[in-house]
Amino acid sequence: MKEYVKSSPQFFRLIKISTAVVVAVISLLAILITAPLQEPADLAKVPNPVKSAWFLLWIQELVSYSKYLIYAVALTAVFFFILPWFPSGSTAEKARWFATGQTAVNVITIIVFTAITALTIIAMFFRGANWSLVVFS
Repeated sequence: MKEYVKSSPQFFRLIKISTAVVVAVISLLAILITAPLQEPADLAKVPNPVKSAWFLLWIQELVSYSKYLIYAVALTAVFFFILPWFPSGSTAEKARWFATGQTAVNVITIIVFTAITALTIIAMFFRGANWSLVVFS
C-alpha cells in the first residue's frame, strides 16, 4: 500500500496563483518585446539572416554551433518529461522548494534554466546581420 502526502488547499491556491502570474508575465513580455522577425526565409539565399521568435532564440543559438545539438534539446525534454517517474531518495513529508532529497534534480533544473536564459540573451542582443556575433548592436 502506497502512502500519499496529504496536500492542503493552500498549496493548490499557490500553484494556481503562480501559474496565473507566469502566464501574465509571459503574455506581457510577448506584447512588449517584438519578435525579431524579418522577411520570410529564402532557401535559395544562404545563410538565412532571419531570427526566430524570442522564446525560440535559444534553440536557434544552440544549433548555430552544431546541427547535432538539437539532440541535446530533445534528450533534455525527454528527461524532464519522465522526471516524475524517477525513483526518489526520500518521500516528501510536505511540499518544499529545493527539497534536500532532490538536490540532483534541483541542480540540473537550475543549470538548464540558466543555459536557456544565457543562450536567449546572446541570440537576442549579441547576434547581428547574418547571425554574426557582435559585441554591441
